[in-house]
Amino acid sequence: MEIEQIDTGASQRGPLFRISHAVGSATILAIACLLSYWLITTVLTREYSVSRNDDLLGGMWAVVATIFVYRSSYQKMARAVVSRTVATLVSFVACLAYLLFFPFHVVGMAALIGIIAIILALVRRTEDIVMAAITIAVILVIADISPKNAWIQPILRLVDTAVGISVGIAASWISLGLGLSSSLEHSGA
Repeated sequence: MEIEQIDTGASQRGPLFRISHAVGSATILAIACLLSYWLITTVLTREYSVSRNDDLLGGMWAVVATIFVYRSSYQKMARAVVSRTVATLVSFVACLAYLLFFPFHVVGMAALIGIIAIILALVRRTEDIVMAAITIAVILVIADISPKNAWIQPILRLVDTAVGISVGIAASWISLGLGLSSSLEHSGA
């Protein structure tokens, strides 16, 4: 979450205004993180669960996605959603293809990160390289921790991320709807 001054008008209203906005925004983020974690570790595990540890990692991954897309303006949120989605989809495809043919190996992970970084740079999505690399590392290391049916890990992490992004979008909309961002950001200025 970005902590920033609301706008020049907000600073003229005084510290109580800024504090109330910060507390409101932080409360929404905390509840959104709780919801993301709960959805993955409690609700979705009723349908499919590799192990309790994997479920907990999935909950953490959903929380990370929620935090990543929770922003203080519609424009910033939209950019974060696109970035997280691109990085996740690219990583999903790469990791699934890799794990269908090979078991985890640190050299394979490094190679896959390098290949995806090159591809993203060539398609002018350099802003997504870091998130894609992190996602590849997480998916492949989790696949090493749970090597039985390792190919399922990219699918599970895709679901975790989709849940986290969805909750983060909803939380951002609620926050923005309550006026917990600047009017300049609402208008797109």
